Amino acid sequence: MSEKPLIYLVAGEPSGDLLGGKLMAALKLCTLGNIRFAGIGGETMTAQGLQSRVDLAELALMGVAEVLPQARRIFRRVAETVGDIERQKPAALVTIDSSGFTWRIAQRLRRRDQRLPLIHYVAPMVWAWRGGRARRMARWYDHLMALLPFEPPYFTAVGLSCSYVGHPVVESGADKGDGAGFRRRHGIADDALLMTVLPGSRSGEVLRLLPIFRATITQLAKRHAGMRIVVPTTAIVAELVAAEVASWPVPSIVLRGAAEKYDAFDASNVALAASGTVALELAMAKLPAVIAYRINALTHAYVSRVVKVRYANLINVILGREAVPELLQYECTPEKLAAAIERLIADKAAREAQIAACQEALQVLGYGGTSPALRAAEDVLAAIARKSGVRLG
Repeated sequence: MSEKPLIYLVAGEPSGDLLGGKLMAALKLCTLGNIRFAGIGGETMTAQGLQSRVDLAELALMGVAEVLPQARRIFRRVAETVGDIERQKPAALVTIDSSGFTWRIAQRLRRRDQRLPLIHYVAPMVWAWRGGRARRMARWYDHLMALLPFEPPYFTAVGLSCSYVGHPVVESGADKGDGAGFRRRHGIADDALLMTVLPGSRSGEVLRLLPIFRATITQLAKRHAGMRIVVPTTAIVAELVAAEVASWPVPSIVLRGAAEKYDAFDASNVALAASGTVALELAMAKLPAVIAYRINALTHAYVSRVVKVRYANLINVILGREAVPELLQYECTPEKLAAAIERLIADKAAREAQIAACQEALQVLGYGGTSPALRAAEDVLAAIARKSGVRLG
């Protein structure tokens, strides 16, 4: 009996791993399980049967200052991955976000005249900065799957096939947490103030944000006796986070993995989170939040010159206003964070306004519609059929 067709997937960070895991599950469904996977991913893709060639912690880097010292190792991993793809001869390559790593793989394969379908998942934010990336992608990829409905025209205009599949956050289950069960399991009183703290999924951002978050919590604890903290983490940074949180002045629970994260969201009164996909999960959970971020000063100097949008949080980008408070870079101080969180704790109207605005933005992202992962899986299979004439599902 012939082997099942092979799809090679490459994710370079935890958010891409989440996308990859859902895509793998949807591809299994569309092909009735007649499919195999290889490549690079994290804990979510591993749970779907992937044996990752590389520890995702090696690749989860962000910013000029963070990436440059690791450039030689990253280029070596690119070369190794290209070689592995050529040996395994998959039906298609699907790269997921992390353009600094994944695009180099596609570029090398195309330069070597590889004919396999090259598909990328998550459009670069050319509407925000570096618009020239759309034309570069068109030279390497056969198809692009976008998360936002307004993105495809930026890429079809330069000749790259692009489809809108929807944002995966809308099927994350973030709106189905069991808050009462979480409080019971962890001995948290019904009337105790519980704050979710999310310092990020990369070691660099975690190291920058945790001291600021600790100082913020210290200020809030002076005003809220009995306050509790819950800190959901990913495998990549779990040990780092646990070591830091152990000395915090407020009783804190570190969650490892995704099993209880949404229960914690539903149990919480407010959240303090690093900018990223998790901000959308908080919106799904109807948990009022303050978004914070700091990057290396060198990276910030560059980014501030080229970014064309006012906001970091996608909820705010979609709405065109700051519905969710953002305190970024030099505004990201314990004093300002504590004040913004205190307002959400004390002001019911502010909480309700944020929740309502987030629901409005989530509708734009496909909330309540067809599964984005299923649409993406169908797109992958269609791209393979167009390129090679092989129908896998």
